[in-house]
Amino acid sequence: MNWTRGKTIGRGSSATVYAATCHESGETIAVKSAEFHRSEFLQREAKILSSLNSPYVIGYRGCETTKEPFNNGEATTYYNLLMEYAPYGTLTDVAAKNGGLLDEARVVSYTRQILLGLEYIHNSKGIVHCDIKGSNVLVGENGEAKIADFGCAKVVKPEITELVRGTPAFMAPEVARGERQGKESDIWAVGCTVIEMVTGSPPWIGADSTDPVSVLYRVGYLGESPELPSSLTEQAKDFLGKCLRKEAKERWTATQLLNHPFLITKPNTEPELGTGLVTNSPTSVTDQMFWRSVEQEEDQEHPSWWECHEDERIRVLSWMGPTWDMDGEDWIMVRRNND
Repeated sequence: MNWTRGKTIGRGSSATVYAATCHESGETIAVKSAEFHRSEFLQREAKILSSLNSPYVIGYRGCETTKEPFNNGEATTYYNLLMEYAPYGTLTDVAAKNGGLLDEARVVSYTRQILLGLEYIHNSKGIVHCDIKGSNVLVGENGEAKIADFGCAKVVKPEITELVRGTPAFMAPEVARGERQGKESDIWAVGCTVIEMVTGSPPWIGADSTDPVSVLYRVGYLGESPELPSSLTEQAKDFLGKCLRKEAKERWTATQLLNHPFLITKPNTEPELGTGLVTNSPTSVTDQMFWRSVEQEEDQEHPSWWECHEDERIRVLSWMGPTWDMDGEDWIMVRRNND
């Protein structure tokens, strides 16, 4: 497939996602690229994604290697994963366009679609995602939630214990202890993702939010669970209770959760969509970037405030500053100089 790389739309620790245009069809696709010698996780993701076909999983379009000039002019070999383009970004992005959080009706709709995707990969493919969270769920052209970023995913093999992967704030107790990571771990992460959609923040926000080791200790060894938002209905809290059970075997499956009253008593709601942002996504628990906030990539035509020259910043202040004209204003005296 011939395509031209466009603007950066996502960024992780070892790979970058670009919007790209296909020459033949004019279709926009997403291309996730990494330098070939750092593409182990990306090749793993391509292998898994190529085996999946669900309206609730981001679509696979192919993979290939390219040689492209780097900063010094020398050719660098890249591994490229070609995927369906999701024009509205991630759930995190959509929430940001709605003031940082989503109303319960939309949470129900997105949660139902995430679980349909998990039901498919768990039951039909024997695959565990290992990193479900708002920034790894994309919103497609028709407003549907699609599970993405399978760089941490793996095929379930009970007889083999592999290194656990994912994001600490969304890790189940057994994962935090390094014991195992199975389908039940994805369900715990669904509960954490619902909290994220409702509150606009990942679980465990507070004094420990910058210390993932502390979060892992609280989850894995102190037996703590994320605090449930007080704004939720009793049905929603009961649903989260089924997701966030400390014992993995006691958690409901994706199929069971799809029949929970929280998801079946509300109709599907057409999401209020927005424009996607650049997001970071970790590839392992040792990733130094997994607690950094989302950064929006700036266009070259619109430099950030601190990249502007001093004269330009003064010019901007001159027209965006306050108006001190007293005429026609109801001013309140807050301090007087008695002298």
